[in-house]
Amino acid sequence: MSADGAQPVSHLLYLHGFRSSPQSTKARQCRDWVHAHRPDIHWWCPQLPPSPRDAIALLAQGTAEWPLARTAVVGSSLGGFYATVLAERWAHAVRVVVLNPAVYPDRDLADRIGETTAWHSDERFFFRPEYIADLRDMRPSAITQPHRYFAVIAKGDEVLDWRDMAARYAGCPMQVLEGNDHALSDFEASFTAMRDFLGLGNRCA
Repeated sequence: MSADGAQPVSHLLYLHGFRSSPQSTKARQCRDWVHAHRPDIHWWCPQLPPSPRDAIALLAQGTAEWPLARTAVVGSSLGGFYATVLAERWAHAVRVVVLNPAVYPDRDLADRIGETTAWHSDERFFFRPEYIADLRDMRPSAITQPHRYFAVIAKGDEVLDWRDMAARYAGCPMQVLEGNDHALSDFEASFTAMRDFLGLGNRCA
């Protein structure tokens, strides 16, 4: 299920979701697998700032020297939205995996304006009203080259509407799960499918 004609992945970017962090279960599982089995791959999973503009600027700067033909991006929830924004802005098609991706974060996060906390620490931050407009303005108008995307969508997502995701990524390779949840607590089968799509293999025993 690897993307047709794609060069081997040498750089892998993982983007966490809203209020999440590089310490999320999926991020750590991906990181640990890469370090154990593909230490040749450059792994980056930054802590994303609350501001969408700052988040995209951080990611653009951090990947400025990356070989995009060998780059893959994995994004969960809001991170899936950011992964799509980046992929549609980059001139070269990269491989993208989105896990229960946010499709309309400007709508779904409108009730989160104000002070809130991160999941994996006691850190507090402000999600500002202007961030909603930023999210709306940066949403890509369409998914181009859909074969470069692989979407994992759980019908049991209790946070986002799986039908929005399926409609947004229609035409893309897709794994639709009958149950599961927003966090993809049962992630193993999807993780294997994700690795297959990206052509990561299992170089180290």
